[in-house]
Amino acid sequence: MVTVTLLKQAYSLMTTARQMAELYDNNRPICKYVHSTSKGHEAIQIATGLQLLPCDYVSPYYRDDSILLSIGFSPYELMLQLLAKAEDPFSGGRSYYCHPSSRATDKPGIIHQSSATGMQAIPTTGLAQGIQYLETTHSKKLQKGPNGENPVVVCSLGDNSMTEGEVSEALQFAVLKQLPIIYLVQDNQWGISVSAEEARSMSAFEFADGFKGLHKLQVDGSDFAAAYTTMHEAIDFVRTNRKPVLVHASVPLLGHHTSGVRKEFYRTKEDLEKHGLQDPLPKLKTLLLQYGCTESEIAAYDEAAITLAQTSFNKAIASPDPLPSTVMQHVFAPATITEEKGIRQPEGKEKIMMVDAALFAIEELMQDNDSCILYGQDVGRRLGGVFREAATLAEKFGDHRVFNTAIQEAYIAGSTVGLSALGLKPIVEVQFADYVYPALNQLVTEVSKSCYLSNGKFPVSMVLRVPIGAYGGGGPYHSGSIESTLLTFKGIKVCYPSNAADMKGLMKAAFYDPNPVIMLEHKGLYWSKVPGTEEAKTIEPNRDYIIPLGKGRIALTADEQQVKGGNSACIITYGMGVYWAKAAAAQFAGQVEIIDIRTLYPLDEDLIFATVEKHGKCLVLTEEQQTHSFAESLAHRINYHCFQMLDAPVAVLGALDLPVVPINLALEAAMLPTADKVAKQLAQLLSM
Repeated sequence: MVTVTLLKQAYSLMTTARQMAELYDNNRPICKYVHSTSKGHEAIQIATGLQLLPCDYVSPYYRDDSILLSIGFSPYELMLQLLAKAEDPFSGGRSYYCHPSSRATDKPGIIHQSSATGMQAIPTTGLAQGIQYLETTHSKKLQKGPNGENPVVVCSLGDNSMTEGEVSEALQFAVLKQLPIIYLVQDNQWGISVSAEEARSMSAFEFADGFKGLHKLQVDGSDFAAAYTTMHEAIDFVRTNRKPVLVHASVPLLGHHTSGVRKEFYRTKEDLEKHGLQDPLPKLKTLLLQYGCTESEIAAYDEAAITLAQTSFNKAIASPDPLPSTVMQHVFAPATITEEKGIRQPEGKEKIMMVDAALFAIEELMQDNDSCILYGQDVGRRLGGVFREAATLAEKFGDHRVFNTAIQEAYIAGSTVGLSALGLKPIVEVQFADYVYPALNQLVTEVSKSCYLSNGKFPVSMVLRVPIGAYGGGGPYHSGSIESTLLTFKGIKVCYPSNAADMKGLMKAAFYDPNPVIMLEHKGLYWSKVPGTEEAKTIEPNRDYIIPLGKGRIALTADEQQVKGGNSACIITYGMGVYWAKAAAAQFAGQVEIIDIRTLYPLDEDLIFATVEKHGKCLVLTEEQQTHSFAESLAHRINYHCFQMLDAPVAVLGALDLPVVPINLALEAAMLPTADKVAKQLAQLLSM
């Protein structure tokens, strides 16, 4: 298996990687952006990359430039990212060195890679989950090797990242579903300045024993021949058996943690000398000599590497920087739904509840799209969601398309990155808004940034359903509002329907949008059980009804005479606020216009500003705690854009600034806005 030709190829790559690392270190003023290199890790990385096929996927971490060289990327391409150049093939100058993303058809695929150690485990496991689904459904989307080889997924990790809880979530799902993935753990005994003894009680190899069904291998990752043989065994096992493997590779750390955290800051001379004894480059040179190579042949490889690295570096330095005018590109992929279509109120249909509108929308989407899958806690066959929002879907579409997960909010959210990269369309659910926080790492680090940092290659097309809001005694952990938190994450769209028709139309648009969309679904409106919310039930729109994201609607129109007389005001709101506003407006006949914004991002500013300018008086109404909220932010935008047309300061009404919604009904009512509280605010506003 290990031939002299292979060893020569590996040596050429290894010495090139080493020359690149030395070049960067010797030109620190030019290489001004923070970077890491693979110095010391090259053998296991090259042994891995040389055996991967274009049908495979790999997720390198931030010191894996030798993997990138071994799968076919040139030093010049890597240096374009090192120097943050416009032609950086991965991020267009937006991300650090060795943070790749690639859809090149002649190389393994690489989804967006972040700096957050261990976070790549979930999106990459999502890739394996997606491949398994494509195999199960015999999908034409499944790519195989030139000789019919099954694809494998490789997730590269540092050993210190194995202590991250999200890595455990990924491993748990991989062994539960028996996914075709290799977790390659490179153990150099350091996590920045934290030693292995300080950080963990066991190695990744020992940790793997806790995951039943995870095949494991161990190797000296500084020995190229041993590393190549071990990775061949691992890759062949996964290609054949379609089961997960963990490979624990011991490697020396010969370089700095990063260019900004120098090895001499925290490592002793003795430690550096100990690691130096395991340097893979002289080991490979010795092996080449044993295979009959001469010193002059090896010297030629060294000279070629020096020339290639320097030539590539000079060329990369001369490459242009990104134009500042491009900075806003690729935050989102272009939306495909840009106008309202279909019949909102077809004749002969009965009114439906909001919860059923969502259910019917997803059923139609699953009928029309084999790529649509739904998963989350308790959404499967046995229950169909704690609110019955997925009832009957598993029976109709099978357990491979609608299924339960463990309590793993991070996995639920982050796995959609990998699924989306394969052309699948996941709809996933977090059971209550109060429990979205474990998913925030994935939403912020992976989902929201993927399109922008991959320069548009990997938008994440997913829908995350989140039941939200107070609904009468739900208590501190089942009644919260989280929209302001979510809206701080750029790169994610947020919908908040207030009635059945909008629920169905927005759900369809969210699904067909090529970007991540969070559907905030108010539990108090699901069945219209909260007094005053009967209008949340609407006629079910036609199958083809769809609403573009970013378009609000007029929920109540003011009387034209009242407007002309200067006796009107508008309420800008959403969700349950629509019904508080309507109940309050009934006390001011014809004087109030209500805008239901429907999507919080993108926001229909044209409708909002035009309405405010029409009336001159505005109340922004929210269920969230008011201070520092989205509503206060929106009020500022209105004040700024509509200042000259305002007759009074923009008012804001939200919940009291309590840490939770208390369970007692009287306390809940005291905290939240009510129709009476809105009416009082309106009376003050109209009197100005």
